[in-house]
Amino acid sequence: MTYNDALKYIHSLGKFRLPAGLERIESVCKKLSNPQKAFKSIHIAGTNGKGSTAAMLSNIYIKQGLKVGLYISPYIVIFNERIQICGRYIPDDRLTFYTETVKSTGVKLNEFEFITVVAFLYFRDENIDVAVIETGLGGRLDATNVITDTAVSVITKIGLDHTAILGETAEQIATEKCGIIKPNRPVVTVCNQEKSILSVIEKYTDDLTVAKTPEILKSDLSGSEFLYNGRNYKISLLGKHQVYNAATVLETVEKAGIEVSDLSVYDGLLTASFPARLEIVSNAPLTVIDGAHNPDGGLVLARFIESLGEKVAIVCGMLRDKNCEEFIKQLPENIKVFATVNIDNPRSASAEELEIIGKKYFEETVAFVKTEDAVNFARTSKIPVFFVGSLYLAAQVRKYYKK
Repeated sequence: MTYNDALKYIHSLGKFRLPAGLERIESVCKKLSNPQKAFKSIHIAGTNGKGSTAAMLSNIYIKQGLKVGLYISPYIVIFNERIQICGRYIPDDRLTFYTETVKSTGVKLNEFEFITVVAFLYFRDENIDVAVIETGLGGRLDATNVITDTAVSVITKIGLDHTAILGETAEQIATEKCGIIKPNRPVVTVCNQEKSILSVIEKYTDDLTVAKTPEILKSDLSGSEFLYNGRNYKISLLGKHQVYNAATVLETVEKAGIEVSDLSVYDGLLTASFPARLEIVSNAPLTVIDGAHNPDGGLVLARFIESLGEKVAIVCGMLRDKNCEEFIKQLPENIKVFATVNIDNPRSASAEELEIIGKKYFEETVAFVKTEDAVNFARTSKIPVFFVGSLYLAAQVRKYYKK
């Protein structure tokens, strides 16, 4: 099997072809001597902020000199990005080897379950010190929830997303996310969690830490500076919401019981990066890609755009199964041009469908058939341009600008 063969096989498994449940992945893990039991983990669930929180946490432990595994989804650059050790993607040959290993068990898995087992095997064989693991969807029945040695569970901001699978209310979704909470282990959540969500989380733990609201000293296109527990910190990730995620990270480090120095914490926050989260891909004109795709993400995005204090252009591409109108209506009034685009994905909403929604809220709207057309529009724009609505769109646009 070649690397391309491995990827083709993994993608052929499909994401939602099999019913939700942990029985399949538990069976495979047992056949492979339970690799998920070989390392300590920090487990992260939530609607928004999981990836950024995971990136900051893992970077702090890397700065401490630990061997750190990171498991995230989806990927932006290449598939291997989903499984990392100390910032390095799993090598092609190792991904291929573990694909053959998991396939040989003969147990039928979906794509996410399969790659989760691959990550567990790689982390075990590399004898990592700690793994930072992001759930894929939900928590209770998420494939990652077979991990046992959880140092701390983290619940990031919860809102409405994947409602057809997780529940129609934020409280129902929170209940699913809380499924990662382990008995007698601490739980940390973000400072701006809704009270109704906190009430749900409190039902599942007696050891909950709610991060305090940090004092933001500065937040602009270079990052943010803030005070927390009397200490000064800086982050390079853009947006005030990332300061809230950073506060969650600081509390998680305190609760995890893994020794780190103040310098490692400071440097880890400052140098942490994560693609397609308010990522600047060009300065002439200012061009930003962001994977926000649900109402809460739209609101956070709107606040950042408003903070610029000038007119901007939006290029929006979304998957049809998202709540497109609820996302779009959150966008701010200082949008001069609202453009839509087809994503190169079979689940994409058409540019025309999104344009119809956009016309309800924005005077100047336009639809682009191809991503390349939207990028050409952005390159000649006289005002800042934001590509938003999907991580798939962000990944496609990012390729144009990174060439």
